[in-house]
Amino acid sequence: MRKPGRATQIFASAVFAIAMALPAGWTNAATSKGDYVGKTPAEIVKSLERQGYKVGELETERGYFEVEASIDGKWYEILVNPETGKVVKIGKDD
Repeated sequence: MRKPGRATQIFASAVFAIAMALPAGWTNAATSKGDYVGKTPAEIVKSLERQGYKVGELETERGYFEVEASIDGKWYEILVNPETGKVVKIGKDD
């Protein structure tokens, strides 16, 4: 087996340094406005949990699913359109 070349070692070091410099939230999957998360409460919970969220409450409000979920110790309120299954709004929940 060949030893890795110098270029390979430099590349691996650079990738590691970049990964370590990223904010912690970037290393975890997180949902954004416009992402598809599901059209039913069960689909939404499953999708968010796969992304690393801990789902608290999920209720229907003003025709949308309103989800309280946390990731990396921060709580978010996520509004999902039940017709499209897409996130229409996400914001920090105090």
